[in-house]
Amino acid sequence: MAREMTLVENVNHPGKTERVDAVKYAATRAAMLRVLPKKPPGMTQHEMMTAMRNALSLETFPGTTTTWWTKTVQLDLEAKGFVVRDPTKPLRWRRA
Repeated sequence: MAREMTLVENVNHPGKTERVDAVKYAATRAAMLRVLPKKPPGMTQHEMMTAMRNALSLETFPGTTTTWWTKTVQLDLEAKGFVVRDPTKPLRWRRA
């Protein structure tokens, strides 16, 4: 049986899309919008990865795949305007 797929964008490559597993995308998106704060200062990359590792099910995301899914969804949500990148050092992300 074929998996349901969804298209994701990448803020670093406008106009380019990739197909990814829709169930894993939806789970990662929901978790990210839950863990990212709305107000500055947001989360650093390390803070976001740690929070997402704790938020995602190990059954759905075995091993180290949480890092790939977190970054993929973060770039997609950033491209779509749901997440913003603050130009701080280090960079920080938050919900729009």
